[in-house]
Amino acid sequence: MTIEIGFALVSAAVLAGLTFLGVAGPPYLLGFPAGWFRAMYVLGGVLAVVVFVVRVVYVLWRYQGAPGTEPNGPGRTDR
Repeated sequence: MTIEIGFALVSAAVLAGLTFLGVAGPPYLLGFPAGWFRAMYVLGGVLAVVVFVVRVVYVLWRYQGAPGTEPNGPGRTDR
C-alpha cells in the first residue's frame, strides 16, 4: 500500500497547488484592488486544503488491495 499512499499524496499536492493558483492567481492577472489579494489567498488556501484532504481520502478509500491478497473469511469467496 506504500505506492498508493505516495500516489495519493503526490496527486493531492498537485491538485491542491493548482487549486491555490487558480484562486489566488487571477488578482495578479486581472488587476484586482489591493484588498482582494488577501481574501483570495485565504480562500485559495482553504480550498487547497479541502481538495488535498478529499483527494487523499478518495484515492485511499478506493484502494482494494493487490489481487490475491484478500484474506479468506466469512462472506469472502476463494479466487
